[in-house]
Amino acid sequence: MSEHAPLVIDVAGTELTAVDQKRLAHPLVGGMILFARNWKDREQLTTLCTAVKSVREDLLVCVDHEGGRVQRFRTDGFTHLPPMRALGEMWMTDAMQATNAATACGYVLASELRACGVDLSFAPVLDLDHGASSVIGDRSFHYDARVSALLAKSLMHGMLQAGMGNCGKHFPGHGFVKADSHVDVPVDDRALKAILADDAMPYGWLSTVLTGVMPAHVVYPKVDRRPAGFSTKWLNGILRGQLGFEGAVFSDDLSMAGARSIDGRQVTYSEAAVAALNAGCDMVLLCNESAQSGGKAIDMVLEELERARVAGDWQASERSEQRRLALLPSIGAPSWDALMSDPHYMHAVGLVP
Repeated sequence: MSEHAPLVIDVAGTELTAVDQKRLAHPLVGGMILFARNWKDREQLTTLCTAVKSVREDLLVCVDHEGGRVQRFRTDGFTHLPPMRALGEMWMTDAMQATNAATACGYVLASELRACGVDLSFAPVLDLDHGASSVIGDRSFHYDARVSALLAKSLMHGMLQAGMGNCGKHFPGHGFVKADSHVDVPVDDRALKAILADDAMPYGWLSTVLTGVMPAHVVYPKVDRRPAGFSTKWLNGILRGQLGFEGAVFSDDLSMAGARSIDGRQVTYSEAAVAALNAGCDMVLLCNESAQSGGKAIDMVLEELERARVAGDWQASERSEQRRLALLPSIGAPSWDALMSDPHYMHAVGLVP
């Protein structure tokens, strides 16, 4: 059986240290997530991604690169992508042009990242814009689930054209709650029927094109007392069983406050990782720990996760590993210089709002 490598970690700087290399080589590590602090320029980013792949070719290099305020790389030639709300606003005046612009945004987003060696962006946001959530806000396409799903599908089509998968977030919906799960535990008191008829609708409609999903660190008490990312009812029962999703499930960042409150108590990073894996997550994210703690939390989680596996507290999953590997690009990417003169790319850039 393939070794299940469920942990996605970060590094502190713009190049790999010997300690970073050792952590990335650990058999339980399956990927690395990039942040703005890992960026100086395109050449440096490309060198960093190459260095990651030289540690292990199967490591998944990820980033949150959506457009608008969540775009990690903004200089040295990267196209400034609009917040997704701009595409929703375009829809209200010219729906067909909006879908074409969304595909162009997805293609530009993915092809620029891939030219630098990045494998996956955690995009698009499928949360609906109910007007309550400041953390979602203009990251959302629209308040209408149908519009959001169609624009997201168009954006994902562009990403797939460039050879990149996608990750819809935050299942089953973060847009209805005001609290920010980075610092709090948001609670959505709606009934399951109401959530499935609105916020969760895009996940069913997009089940054939979504390659990844990230659940919300939100509690929906009328469905389960656990946040969605730690709930087997949400992940296995509803997302996979009812809505037919077959791709990879990533936990949101386990460093967030909303990630470590389970069953009314604060848990450790390791307990959160085990709970997420047992609930149905294939991969778990531990972000910003290299920068904030020198990576002590990463080392602790690796040690305790291995101990928990040996003790039988969680089981390595060959299916989860297959889902992780399926997110690695299956086609080659052009160099940046070749991309800049590619007619398809130049046409797409011209359509970005």
